[in-house]
Amino acid sequence: MTGNKIAPAAIAAFDFDKTITVKDSFTDFLFYSFGYAKVIVRLFIIVPAILLPLFLRMITRERAKQCVFSFFFKGMSVDSFNHLCNGYSKRISAIVSAEAMNRICWHRKRGDDVVIVSASIINWIRAWAKQNGIEQVIGTEPEVKNGILTGKFATPNCKGEEKVTRFLKIYPDRTLYTLYAYGDSKGDK
Repeated sequence: MTGNKIAPAAIAAFDFDKTITVKDSFTDFLFYSFGYAKVIVRLFIIVPAILLPLFLRMITRERAKQCVFSFFFKGMSVDSFNHLCNGYSKRISAIVSAEAMNRICWHRKRGDDVVIVSASIINWIRAWAKQNGIEQVIGTEPEVKNGILTGKFATPNCKGEEKVTRFLKIYPDRTLYTLYAYGDSKGDK
């Protein structure tokens, strides 16, 4: 059981970036939000400060991702951020894999629950998913205080084992359903 809902006979769990989409949505969202010129200039400022510590394993990839997110979005109102996410969700269709959409449609026709489990920020995925009839999205959530993005993540980066942990919180009894999982990286295994 998942709360008050009876678990479906089958669940199809899809990674988002490079599984449903053909490229990384975080970078694409930055370009959508700020334009190519601003993103390139800002990345030249922040990337050197992140690359060396990342290379020397002084910071994790999760921390590097959070630093980039913070550099671009810290201090933005959550309403403005969600407005960007809603606008971007329309653009996502242009980077969606036809093969992935066919598979999603196949699962939906069978009556399977379709779930997106991603390390990407949940806000832009949720907007796209809702437009495509996908109710459940699990992802990295930005921290918000007093309606403003802090630049930190409210949840751990939803990657690797964190995907499993978060998925099993919603669908805990693995004996009740068949699981189909789709991903493109070792973090998805």
